[in-house]
Amino acid sequence: MGDPFLGSEALASGALNSHKLRTRFTTVYPNVHVDSALTASSRAQAAWLWSKRRAIIAGNSAAALHRTPWVGAHEPAELIHDNRHPPQGIRTFSDHIEQDEIVEIRGMPVCSPVRAALDIGCRRPLDAAVAAIDALAHATHLEFVAVEKLAARYPGRRGLRNVRRALELVDAGAESPRETWLRLLIIRAGFPRPQTQITVRDEYGYPFARVDMGWENLKIGAEYDGGQHRVDPEVFARDIHRLEALANLGWVIVRVTKRDPERGIINRLNRAFARRV
Repeated sequence: MGDPFLGSEALASGALNSHKLRTRFTTVYPNVHVDSALTASSRAQAAWLWSKRRAIIAGNSAAALHRTPWVGAHEPAELIHDNRHPPQGIRTFSDHIEQDEIVEIRGMPVCSPVRAALDIGCRRPLDAAVAAIDALAHATHLEFVAVEKLAARYPGRRGLRNVRRALELVDAGAESPRETWLRLLIIRAGFPRPQTQITVRDEYGYPFARVDMGWENLKIGAEYDGGQHRVDPEVFARDIHRLEALANLGWVIVRVTKRDPERGIINRLNRAFARRV
């Protein structure tokens, strides 16, 4: 069947009998079953079915349905729903929502990107909120002014201060949560806010490289290396050539991995700035 489904409906229609339902499918939530591993978006769909199709898919679950990357498949689904006692793996919120904050995706009512950003910013710690809204903005071309305007619609809502702080730090150029982490580290260390996804051209004006973040006027870049490129030898070779070409054009690239201590990253950036300023 692929998508999550209600067991009661499958039995009533004759598509399955109770033995097949019990032995061939996994129960995700009461009366909701799947025949394959859940993704963040299918978990959202399963949670909506559990609500008897009454809930509105919200927060990070809405972000997943808007094709936002990096939403974990094992994170609880988030719904705006009046049932305050959901099963494990679902979080429900009784927040007020207006009709213009809802869109339809695959026949399900889903918070718009603007409303999803507001909910994420209100409910998550600052850095987690920035990373999640970064990814949502990257996927949907989210307009931050629209989020600020929506926040003004709910003046007494808890978490609005956190939303506004997050919006000051959000950058749609981030392509992973670790890039967000690195950018926030740089800003909090007192460096000028870096530009993201800088296109670098060679001496003939041909765009040959892109730097995760940095300061184009100083030719200083910072990149988070998750190690994925090393899996493919061709990609690894291209990356070496790219870095050599950047160096030949005078760029200093500070490459960061998960093993690097924060103080070490800051010291390396300080040395790069000292060579330029």
